[in-house]
Amino acid sequence: MKTEITALSAIELRQHIGRKSLSPVEILEAFIEQMNTLNPGVNALCATDFDRAREQAQAAQTAVMKGQPLGPLHGLPLGIKDLTETAGLLTTFGNTRYTNHVPKQDNSLISRLKAAGAIIAAKTNTPDMGAGANTRNAVWGATGNPFNPSLNAGGSSGGSAAALATDMLPLCTGSDVGGSLRIPAGYCGVAGIRPSPGMIAQSGRKLGWSVLNVVGPMARNIADMALLYEACVGDEPMDPLAFPVDRTGIWPLTAIDLSQLKVGYTTDFGCCVVDPMIKRVFENRIKAITPMVKACEPIEFELGDMHRAFDVLRAEGFIAQMGEQFAQNPDSLSPNVRANLELAQQMTLADRAWAHLQQTNIMQAFARKLQQYDVIISPVTPITPFPWQTLYASEIDGQAMRNYYEWLSLTYVVTLSTMPALCLPTGLDESGMPFGLQVTGGLYQDGRLLAIGHALEQAMQSDATLARPKPNLAHLTEDHADLRSIVTHPPGQ
Repeated sequence: MKTEITALSAIELRQHIGRKSLSPVEILEAFIEQMNTLNPGVNALCATDFDRAREQAQAAQTAVMKGQPLGPLHGLPLGIKDLTETAGLLTTFGNTRYTNHVPKQDNSLISRLKAAGAIIAAKTNTPDMGAGANTRNAVWGATGNPFNPSLNAGGSSGGSAAALATDMLPLCTGSDVGGSLRIPAGYCGVAGIRPSPGMIAQSGRKLGWSVLNVVGPMARNIADMALLYEACVGDEPMDPLAFPVDRTGIWPLTAIDLSQLKVGYTTDFGCCVVDPMIKRVFENRIKAITPMVKACEPIEFELGDMHRAFDVLRAEGFIAQMGEQFAQNPDSLSPNVRANLELAQQMTLADRAWAHLQQTNIMQAFARKLQQYDVIISPVTPITPFPWQTLYASEIDGQAMRNYYEWLSLTYVVTLSTMPALCLPTGLDESGMPFGLQVTGGLYQDGRLLAIGHALEQAMQSDATLARPKPNLAHLTEDHADLRSIVTHPPGQ
């Protein structure tokens, strides 16, 4: 019965709680059992908070029985990416300097989620300081892909994606700069959305006016993700980009008539290297979508040197957040983080000005396309998952990558556009691993994007080759100790 509970969607679980057919206590215990059973096989979780979660589940159950008002996430267990501070719960950022860091205050996003009734059950794994799309660090080890633990789960929200794919948690948070939320969702066969900047505001952003770094919800399907998105929204006076959001435009989802939808698609945005196999799978998905919509047409972009623009803007963020630590103790940072900081030291004010001008041009190029089309569809990743021991993809289709993150360009070009984008899981690729479509919508039209994603998801559900893939959980009961072999500073020591 407990595995049947964990397989239920977040919406179904919340409905059971409201009808008193399942209690928050029963639901939490089912997920704790699932975490204890399956996490050794993928290493998706960091610190857990089971004792406090049990107390909160009991309080949530008392509120149900007393007929008190219940929030949209009332009694639902939640995983929080280990880059977001949680009061009284270990938050390491995947960095050995923070092995014993227990925040005294919640990030404001966490406060809103708790106010909506969510129960924080665990933190989820991330690379050192979130740098890179391979979730591995010296504090917790590596996160394996639920479909094959010897392969990587993507990153930097890989722990959240793997926890969702294995039904260890019904909802999780992620964050995204260059694809950190979308890529692991694509690699693990779950849903994730990079919101428009400011739509989900939060305290603690050091570069308050930067549009690169956003937080967003992740779930096993689009409707669950929209439910979590609605709870993430709220006022935040400490975030200068906080955007006034009408929750009614997000949840419940608006009905979409796919027959009236105009879709533009691109395999590579004219500037990204993509493996031939991924191109073939993407073409297959486009063929499946074409009969569903009014128009599905190829589009072309002229985006200039968007790679260099991302180099500069990304490095700016790293020097602002970790420049002091780099100066004092560079060895405390992973090679990926150091690479960003070393790049930042070579840049000038002229580089920064040029990059911001280039980003504006990219944003306007996307905006013009989205005046013609409802959404733009592209692949999420250019290659199938590779072994987690390989730090990053150094080559795609015979072309060497300039640095450790160029292989993420399908997602970071959309980051530069500032448009919201979601990952829609659609079956398997030719290697038998999950394949995700990146669906990009208009700026601040996140609710409509979620509704379109949900409509596409529902249309594909009846076809096993297009529906969301699910891993064989029976194969994950073995403890993959090798995933923790890179740990050098275990928490608490």
